[in-house]
Amino acid sequence: MKNNIVLIGMPGVGKSSAGVVLAKAMGYHFVDSDIVIQHKEGRLLSDIIEECGNDGFLKIEDRINSELEADKTVIATGGSVIYGKNAMEHLKEIGIVVYLKAEFATINERLSNLKGRGVAIKEGQTLKDLYDERCVLYEKYADITVPLDGMSIEETVGTLVPLIVKFQRNE
Repeated sequence: MKNNIVLIGMPGVGKSSAGVVLAKAMGYHFVDSDIVIQHKEGRLLSDIIEECGNDGFLKIEDRINSELEADKTVIATGGSVIYGKNAMEHLKEIGIVVYLKAEFATINERLSNLKGRGVAIKEGQTLKDLYDERCVLYEKYADITVPLDGMSIEETVGTLVPLIVKFQRNE
């Protein structure tokens, strides 16, 4: 049985914030894969992107996420994890993949400093371009999709728990 919960979605959607609360509600551990990457690399995401470029960062992210070991853990991933084939295969093997979905307007409102957040965005690409490109991939990998516009973290978690429990039962 897949006993981990993997949260995917755009930066700013609340994967880490909701993940901590979800972990408490489920009695699970919590891991933020961006923090794992920073710890293993010994530098901030923004520094990795600056020093290695987007492609270099995506390779590092793919490798580290594909090696994650977890048991009864909510894993909040970076928004670009869906570009990593190895990472996504591994995460789907070890967990239920939950796409926290928000409309573009919500993401646009929440994200002001893309570079400072360590968002892997190509030169000349707009946030809307990135959103459109990634949403297709989030949908592709998701076992469960939860639209969360207008929901608080508590409401998001309240919606997620029964969906996850139902999914686990049917597996």
